[in-house]
Order: sequence, then C-alpha cells, then structure tokens
Amino acid sequence: MDVRNCKNCGKLYNYISGQPPLCNACLKALDEKFSVVKEYIYNHPGAGIAEVSEANEVSTMQIQKWIREERLTFSPDSPIGIECENCGTMIKTGRFCKACKDKLLNNFGSLYPEEEPQYKKRDFKDPNGKIRFLDRK
Repeated sequence: MDVRNCKNCGKLYNYISGQPPLCNACLKALDEKFSVVKEYIYNHPGAGIAEVSEANEVSTMQIQKWIREERLTFSPDSPIGIECENCGTMIKTGRFCKACKDKLLNNFGSLYPEEEPQYKKRDFKDPNGKIRFLDRK
C-alpha cells in the first residue's frame, strides 16, 4: 500500500499508480472544474487561455495540461494555440504537430527491422518445366 500526501490539500490518501498525486476529493473537484471550463469554452469559442483561466478560477498551467492531454482543444478557426514540444509550430491540441508525430512513428518503426522468413520457398515445378501434382506421377 502506497500512502502519500495530496499535492493540493495535504491529506493522506492511498496512492494508485498512474493517477495524479491528488486525493479522491481533490480529483473530483478537478473533474468538476474541467466540466465548467469545457462548458465555458463551448459557450465562448474565441476565448484565450488567460480569459478562460480568469473566468473559471483555474490556473493556466492546468488548462495547458488538459490541452496537452487532448482533453481540450481549440477550434480549427481559432488563432489561439499551443506550441509543438518538438518544433514549436502552433497546434490546437496534444503535444506534437502532425509532422513531428509522423516523424516519431517512422523512427519507432525503424527500431525493429523486418525479420527474414525462417523458411525457404519450395519450387514445385519439375526440372522439365512441367507442374508436378502430388497424387500423380
């Protein structure tokens, strides 16, 4: 059992691997904030990160985290975006732009070379150029 202090309120809680270091009450409150932010963005599609942060009392870092996790996204026609972590181009959601994602996928694919087949193809042709049948001579 892994017991930790909540990063937000300081209470002790049973930590489950893979989750944010927050207790259940703080996680629930954060999910409620997310719903409020999502509704605000839906009603105000041209709003920037700073405006959403001020209107909903959520830190800009938390909003950017939700965008990086692809829980939130900017509309395609919005001039607002975040930078790709690799090349710096503006993107609407996630961590990397499409070009960088494709490049990373190609690099990962090259780590595992294609294996040669373990068997050899058998030639079923007669040396005289005729096709052989198994049940006939």
